[in-house]
Amino acid sequence: MAALWSEIARPAFWLSVVEIIWINILLSGDNAVVIALACRDLPPRERKWGMVIGAGFAAILLIVFTGLVSLLMTLPYLKMVSGLALVWIAARLVGPQPHDEEGTPAAARDLWRAVRIVVIADIVMSLDNIIAVAAVAKGNYLLLGIGLAVSIPIVIAGSALILALMERFPLLVWGGAAILGWVAGEIFAADPVVEGFMHGFGEYQIELAARITGVVVVLVAGWLWRRAAGAAPDEV
Repeated sequence: MAALWSEIARPAFWLSVVEIIWINILLSGDNAVVIALACRDLPPRERKWGMVIGAGFAAILLIVFTGLVSLLMTLPYLKMVSGLALVWIAARLVGPQPHDEEGTPAAARDLWRAVRIVVIADIVMSLDNIIAVAAVAKGNYLLLGIGLAVSIPIVIAGSALILALMERFPLLVWGGAAILGWVAGEIFAADPVVEGFMHGFGEYQIELAARITGVVVVLVAGWLWRRAAGAAPDEV
């Protein structure tokens, strides 16, 4: 216990906390978009809990995965599968959403569906982010936990702001989906297998092509999903 208090009392400890908070804020813009998209059609009470629980679970899983990140980032096909998964998630989020009354069992099911989507998408998008955070934490889980815990309310606030803008300007939902498609393409292009297959081509050109492809696939898939369900493209 004395060693713990000694660690907390060091100025370097709190400087590292600030670094983790700052890194997480800078890298969490797409996470806020996911939370806003996943929770936008929940009733007000479930929407609030969806943002809080989703961001909290994602932070906990990031702490768990920090110890494995060095191994995970080198595994072939991991980023490829992650990118494809994010494309599916983005298309699903821009598709027709259920509308259930607040406090009903159906609304509760929709809440946990939204939480699952938020957690999965956040983990997929945060594999690279973990490297930066882990480099600062250096295996100190107390430091990591404090930094991420302080970051959660900021990410939730960002999600609430994006959600308010989406309600006022519904077409921004498609913009959010395009952002996720852009990120998915970046993740896909960074897979060791893809990099090896494309060896000899320009790295920037490959990444740009993958990002643009991700955007196009998400928007087209989302449009087809809505059309198949009988919803108009602007009914988001």
